[in-house]
Amino acid sequence: MSLGFVMLCHTALDRAAQVARHWAERGCPVVIHVDKSTPADRYEGMRAALADLENIRFSPRHVCEWGTWGIVAATQEASAIMLRDFADVRHVCLVSGSCLPLRPVGELRDWLDARPRTDFIESVTTADVGWTVGGLNAERFTLRFPFSWRKNRMLFDLYVEAQRRMRVRRKLPAGLVPHLGSQWWCLTRQTLSAILESPDRAEYDRYFHRVWIPDESYFQSLVRMVSANVESRSLTLSKFDYQGKPHVFYDDHLQLLRRSDCFIARKIWPHADKLYGTFLHPDAASQPRAEPNPGKIDRLFARAVERRTAGRAGLYMQSRFPNREWVNGRTAAPYSVFEGFAELFEGFDTWLSKVAGTRAHGHLFAPERVEFAGGAQFYNGSLCDSASLRDYNPRGFLTSLIWNTRGERQCFQFGPRDSQKIAPFIAGDPHAQISVITGAFAVPLFQSNRNFGEIRAEAARLQRIESEFLTILRAPEVKARVRIWKLAEFVESPMEPLQMIVDEISPRSLRRLTEVPRLTNLTGFGQFLQNLRNQGMKPELMGDFPVGGDLPNPGGRRPRPYLVK
Repeated sequence: MSLGFVMLCHTALDRAAQVARHWAERGCPVVIHVDKSTPADRYEGMRAALADLENIRFSPRHVCEWGTWGIVAATQEASAIMLRDFADVRHVCLVSGSCLPLRPVGELRDWLDARPRTDFIESVTTADVGWTVGGLNAERFTLRFPFSWRKNRMLFDLYVEAQRRMRVRRKLPAGLVPHLGSQWWCLTRQTLSAILESPDRAEYDRYFHRVWIPDESYFQSLVRMVSANVESRSLTLSKFDYQGKPHVFYDDHLQLLRRSDCFIARKIWPHADKLYGTFLHPDAASQPRAEPNPGKIDRLFARAVERRTAGRAGLYMQSRFPNREWVNGRTAAPYSVFEGFAELFEGFDTWLSKVAGTRAHGHLFAPERVEFAGGAQFYNGSLCDSASLRDYNPRGFLTSLIWNTRGERQCFQFGPRDSQKIAPFIAGDPHAQISVITGAFAVPLFQSNRNFGEIRAEAARLQRIESEFLTILRAPEVKARVRIWKLAEFVESPMEPLQMIVDEISPRSLRRLTEVPRLTNLTGFGQFLQNLRNQGMKPELMGDFPVGGDLPNPGGRRPRPYLVK
């Protein structure tokens, strides 16, 4: 028995004619429908190119606008010609002009001969499976759609909304259960003739004439009423992106298409000369036989969808930049933020770079300029030290810095004097490791030689800003790894938290610290805090410092960091 193809074409008729000839010369009749919107000269050129083949027919032309009844009408008429003119055809396969056979037609014919009574058509109910990507699902069967979705979008939407308000609900033909599925199917002669010659066909046609995208539901629904053996899958490999648009295959997809072991694939780029030359070559029969299994390449398409929607961590592409939180991670790599350490230790940046093998910057968000490591004016990714450029988009600045320095851990200082716009971003970043010594902002004020009235006002301002930052860090939605020490408890035993920080930055070193940065001289700091109290400002973030000259007792209890997970 033979296999016939019904081909729906509208563009790239030269490629469609090439594929039709390939099938016809191997004993498979082809009935071709060309969209009525296609220019007549191109249509006549295709007819002339295939005029020497006796098993090719052309069906009357219909306007086949996407989502409208014309596609179903064209399929019906072309299928009727196939059944009428080629009595030996047992299976009819519906394809498009952009389809390409991936395996010899003899293999497909033998494969179908082993399944003579099986219909291959994707057919799922709207209630059980959310088959559609966006748009209407069950409502496409209960509402009317007289307007084109593509040409009259406003009228389409207004008419749908009006029907919803009026609670319009169309009555389904008796016994019909709506199903959805891929437009491309392979049906037996018995099933296809039963659909086309049904005594109730006029009723079904009237109903589906006002269904949205009927080519994805007409045959998919009626086949369930007439077929005893339906295998809900399409023999044509067609992949769609997350928006429901078909993937286009190019020359560099050659090995991918071979791995699928499918018989037919769409949608092929018309200029993919390598694909057409390879799969239409007479020696293509040398390929090993295998069961069609598009699942082999599903993983690659799933990864493509993930890359398209989520992108790479820390990389903001123009295609998805407006959706700020719709990303696969805020930054590209782990980094560390230190608040209060540079104020408490002399040369902390240099020491950290040495013991942890990392890149330690100063205050990247300082109000005057960006303090890159080594005092650099420019850094990776052409980032400059301009504060105004940085503050125009602080999120973009930080993500660019981390992205352009992948493979090297970045550390930087942060404090209440810095621009605080970036604070919520780093607090919600799982890649951030934030270590805070609260109240350390007072150390530079203690060492300054400014008027004490100015010091008191500045201390109050900085304390208020740091308190707001701590509130952000203690919020339940924080995803960064946060450790908080008060200044007094940190000074009691600085070795343990410093060891903990170094171990987290470079866990592979696993070595005990033998040297620590030099602690700033805090003699008289307790009296300084008392003077602030005497002037009406209440220091709350420093902890308990004695008023005398002694520092908190290092021999007391070992402090534990405040950890926010």
